[in-house]
Amino acid sequence: MTELNTRKPDAIPYAISVSDTIESEVEQVILGGLNAYNDNITGTNDRQALTVVVRDPDSKQVLGGAIGRTSLGLLFLDLLYLPTHLRGSGLGSQILEEFEQEGRRRGCVSAVLYTISFQAPDFYARRGWRQFGEIGCNPAGTSRIFMSKNL
Repeated sequence: MTELNTRKPDAIPYAISVSDTIESEVEQVILGGLNAYNDNITGTNDRQALTVVVRDPDSKQVLGGAIGRTSLGLLFLDLLYLPTHLRGSGLGSQILEEFEQEGRRRGCVSAVLYTISFQAPDFYARRGWRQFGEIGCNPAGTSRIFMSKNL
């Protein structure tokens, strides 16, 4: 963790630090504060985590799935993963469909995600997702692709 001296001569002496870990207390204060602010402004607290999990039928070991959340009528797909040997089997489409269906059930009208150019933009496009933004990143020639879908 790095301590920064950002004080101007007339500034209140707050300590600001930079770290590569997220402490539980830090996350609770920032997330809790932002959620409380949003709830106060919107009069709503409908945020909810969402997972669709694929397990081995015998061992029950988690093999992959999707992680995201719903809030204020939006479905956020944060992560979708399947190991290489399960890709191309239709399982990814099934996971995505279950994820979208649960978003609809929760009242979501739109969904958003970002993927990386070497990951799965074509997979999502074939399932009705539309690109609305792209930002270059490293390594050279790679980009983050932002996509949405009306539910």
